[in-house]
Amino acid sequence: MLDFDLDSQLAAIKVVGVGGAGNNAVNRMVDYGLKGVEFIAVNTDRQALYLSKAATRIQIGEKVTRGLGAGANPEMGARAAEESKDDIAAAIKGSDMVFITAGMGGGTGTGAAPVIAQIAREMGILTVGVVTRPFSFEGKQRARNAEQGIAAIKENVDTLVIIPNDRLLLVVGKGTSILDAFRMADDVLRQGIQGISDLIAVPSLINLDFADVKAIMECQGVAHMGIGVGTGEDRASAAAKQAIQSPMLETSINGAKGVLLNITGGSDMGIMEVTEAAEYVQAAADPEANIIFGAGIDESLGDTMRITVIATGFDYVPSTATGRPQLNNKQSARPAGMQAQGQRPMAQTQQRPPIQPIQPTYQQAMEDRPSIRPTMTQPVQQPVQAQPQVQPQQIIEQEVEPQQDVEFPGFKPEHRSPRMNERNTAPSFSRDADGKDDDDLEIPTWLRRNR
Repeated sequence: MLDFDLDSQLAAIKVVGVGGAGNNAVNRMVDYGLKGVEFIAVNTDRQALYLSKAATRIQIGEKVTRGLGAGANPEMGARAAEESKDDIAAAIKGSDMVFITAGMGGGTGTGAAPVIAQIAREMGILTVGVVTRPFSFEGKQRARNAEQGIAAIKENVDTLVIIPNDRLLLVVGKGTSILDAFRMADDVLRQGIQGISDLIAVPSLINLDFADVKAIMECQGVAHMGIGVGTGEDRASAAAKQAIQSPMLETSINGAKGVLLNITGGSDMGIMEVTEAAEYVQAAADPEANIIFGAGIDESLGDTMRITVIATGFDYVPSTATGRPQLNNKQSARPAGMQAQGQRPMAQTQQRPPIQPIQPTYQQAMEDRPSIRPTMTQPVQQPVQAQPQVQPQQIIEQEVEPQQDVEFPGFKPEHRSPRMNERNTAPSFSRDADGKDDDDLEIPTWLRRNR
């Protein structure tokens, strides 16, 4: 009779939260009551570690940062992790699988997470990274830091799951609190860890073991990790659709070369429902995909069916809908302090062919059309030539000159005053009551002294 300890045969899974976002994710998973895993919090900020609920807490870079954080500087975060490599290695020793979660764009998470992943890989541990991209409104500098951090950690993990924070804005309601929104992002990590833990530790109708998980996730690059739930008549297809098209991820399993599929439901789960869900997933994956299938019964689910899908080996094209800057030199995107190890070439499928501009075609079409625009001919210049002919002062002088040449009886030219010219006032004749002209002129008062 064989006598052995079942717990000692189970794979050891540890979750390492790095930086502020990683520590917060660990705290929420602890609050949820996630079982079967060990939590580790890593940070450069001593005060933030005091608030951590993880069983193991590691302050890194005490000499570099003096416990005050990395100041949003990824290079500082990487140097801090290098300084504390021995403490990190001691904490993850004995693990079969390590999840490293961090928020990209800051200092500690962006810089230290790739170093921790490198340490785990060197120890032969199956390493999975789950990271978030910052919101678009956090600025271009943080976005550039995030892309460099993602490129660096991708080179040092077996599998990487990327959660864009902008996706939260697409799936949450207007009245959703910020805590609930970030909890939804954490659920991707929590459900993925819970799903893998259940696959390994919980006896099922069709069992999967850690070797199956490793076969799908080892050295596979970017991965899709989704959980779907469904109830009612179409629960199988609804759960499968949700699992392969997780709204929180920018990936799907289309064309995946490796798929880990686990279906769990109550005792009333039928064989036709299991077949329907499996065929739905199979249709989305590559025709030659390696699909590892497991199924189990969980009475606590009641009428609910839960499907866990982990897919790898598909062509990953980063989303550019949010206008994030792309790295010009992906080979040198590693934060300072990192050494390239096992560096994989970037997939050529990530580069889309340039879109040909339509402007030449438009210009050619416009050239073929008759021009309706006026040309600069003589009529346009006529107003310019006519403008010098308009001389108001000369016209006024011409109107005054006939009055200056009028000769009046009894009035001599030498009697003319300069004021006469200024006023342009001509003397008038006076008439008697009988209508006859007087012999004398009616001389203005200012001229009568000359008579």
